[in-house]
Amino acid sequence: MIYEFRTYDLKPRAVLIFEERMAESLPGRLKLSPLGGFWSSEIGPLNQVVHIWPYNDMNERTDIRAKAAAVPNWPPNNNDIMENMQTEIFIPAPFMTPLGDRNIGPIYEMRTYKYEPGAIPQVLEAWGARIEEREKYSPLAGAWHSEIGGLNLWVHLWAYTSMDERARVRAETREKGVWPPPGSATPIQQENKILTPFSFSPMQ
Repeated sequence: MIYEFRTYDLKPRAVLIFEERMAESLPGRLKLSPLGGFWSSEIGPLNQVVHIWPYNDMNERTDIRAKAAAVPNWPPNNNDIMENMQTEIFIPAPFMTPLGDRNIGPIYEMRTYKYEPGAIPQVLEAWGARIEEREKYSPLAGAWHSEIGGLNLWVHLWAYTSMDERARVRAETREKGVWPPPGSATPIQQENKILTPFSFSPMQ
């Protein structure tokens, strides 16, 4: 399984326009393969949207994208509101629940860590040993390491019912020594952003 992350930077005040256009044209695209999730940024880089598409492998991605070219009005023309586009391919952690219909938000925190080369296996081992305990406090929506795009990246997506719950969970898991997992490598760069789902996102 692979996941394609598509990140778009839009012009100011264009997110609602983008959502309307996407909602109109998305049903045709979904006949080809399912959507993992679709969000817009609330805190962090503003006017940004992130959508994630799962595929069995790169061959399936290539085949479906070729078929999608024949879908009417897909993708919708957003050239007038688009500033930048980026796509990356990620491999899911063995312990993550596949993206799909889940009502676990509506607050999603996406954290991106960059590690020294060769550190990802250590991260996977440390997280795998402690993730069950951590998810007693709030669900892990997804966790991936990069395959194509920026290398040595670890992206984890956490779901919360509110920003207050996020603050409480982070404080409580630290206080009890639940998280971060001991034995994990130390990242050399970290960043995060708060996302909220579009109305048509399967992850809510």
